[in-house]
Amino acid sequence: MTRESLIEQIKTKQSYLCVGLDTDTTKLPKHLQGTPNAVVTFNKAIIDATKDFCVAYKINTAFYESQGVKGWEAMMETVDYIPATHLKIADAKRGDIGNTSSQYAKTFFETIPFDAITVAPYMGEDSIRPFLEYENKWTIILALTSNPGSYDFQQNIVTPFSEDLTLIPHLALGNTEKRLYEQVLEKTAKWGSINNLMYVVGATRASDLENIRSIIPDHFLLVPGVGFQGGSLEEVSTYGLNKDIGLLVNASRAIIYASHLENFAEEAAEIAKQYQTEMSLIISTTFSAQRK
Repeated sequence: MTRESLIEQIKTKQSYLCVGLDTDTTKLPKHLQGTPNAVVTFNKAIIDATKDFCVAYKINTAFYESQGVKGWEAMMETVDYIPATHLKIADAKRGDIGNTSSQYAKTFFETIPFDAITVAPYMGEDSIRPFLEYENKWTIILALTSNPGSYDFQQNIVTPFSEDLTLIPHLALGNTEKRLYEQVLEKTAKWGSINNLMYVVGATRASDLENIRSIIPDHFLLVPGVGFQGGSLEEVSTYGLNKDIGLLVNASRAIIYASHLENFAEEAAEIAKQYQTEMSLIISTTFSAQRK
C-alpha cells in the first residue's frame, strides 16, 4: 500500500485506527472455544464488524506462531480476508543478519501478503535493508516502546561515535548527548523515506511524541498502548499528528475483547466506532484550527 493510498483512506474514513488482531485462544468467547477454525471465525467476525471504522489491522504473529502449523494457517487466512483497502501489519519484530532478514521479508511480504512489518534495528542497516527493497511495502522500526524495560536501553543517554568510529570524549559532548531512541530515529530515517518507513512509539509516552516529531516530522507513527495499556488518544493526537495525520493508533484488547459473549462482534464494532468518532472530531478540530 502506498503512502498516498493510506492517507486517502484516513481522510475518507476520518479515522487513523488500527485494530490489533492479537487473538488469544484462551480468551475467545466460550461458544467458539473448541470449535474448528475458532480463531479464523473470530477474526473474520471482528474484521466484518470493524472495517468501516479503521484503516489498518495489526496481527501480532506470536499469537499464531505459538499454535504451530494451525496457527500459521489461521494467520494466512486472516490476512487474505482483510480488505485490500486496509493496511495489513505483521507485528513480528524481526531483525537479523542480511540473508536471514531477506527470508523474513519474503515470508511476510510474499508468502503471506502483509503490507508492513515491525522490525528491531539493533543489528543495523544491513539487517533492515532487505525489507526496504520491496516496493509499496512498509518497514516499521521499533523506536520507543511503552514497557518498563524501555528504560534499560531506549531512554539511556548514549555517547555518540564520530565518523571514523572513534568514541567522542564524554566531556566534549556538551549538549550533543542523545538518548538511544533519538539516535535510532536520526540514523534509520536515512535508510529509507517517508514512503516506506514508519516507527513504533508507545502511547504511554505521549509527551515524548513532541520530541520525536522534531526529529521525524513527516513519518507515520504506529502507536500501540491506547486502551487497556493506559494511553490517551487525545494526548497522542495532540503531540503526534502532522499535516498528513501521520498516525496509526492501535487498539487490540479494548476492541476485540469488548465482550466474551455471542455478541462480541457487535460490541467490538461499538468500541471501534467510538474511537473513530473521537478521531474524526480530533481531525476536524485540529485542521480547522490550523486553517484559521
